[in-house]
Amino acid sequence: MRIKAPVHLVWSIVRRFDEPQIFQPFVRGCRMRGNSSSVAVGCAREIDFKSGFPATSSVERLDILDDKERIFSVRIIGGDHRLKNYSSVVTVNPEVIDGQAAALVVESFVVDVPEGNTADEARHFVEFLIRCNLRSLALVSQRLLLALPD
Repeated sequence: MRIKAPVHLVWSIVRRFDEPQIFQPFVRGCRMRGNSSSVAVGCAREIDFKSGFPATSSVERLDILDDKERIFSVRIIGGDHRLKNYSSVVTVNPEVIDGQAAALVVESFVVDVPEGNTADEARHFVEFLIRCNLRSLALVSQRLLLALPD
């Protein structure tokens, strides 16, 4: 998704492993697990979803956080949902839209097909969630950009 906000601003939101609710509309809250509240590769978080979502919680591990290349990867390691062996990689790259600095955000994923579903059903569900998250990321990024002093 192309976002009309500078890459550094968009990345500053995406990289917030400890606060996905900033731009993920189905997330109610997030708690870091373990003894540390710092965000580093290998740390884990527990996410609580809003009512109406087909799960109440997810436990996720941060696999990649590369600030230089702007690459972020998460793996689901637990929770009460059907997304088994799910992992995703998000990249945030510089882009130009209408002559202005912007960002191109790409998210790819792998997941096991849940029993009772087809591969297409699983893919459509995850792609729907990703689209919702990316649209929300675009809105949040653009609002932050407008709020910045000139």
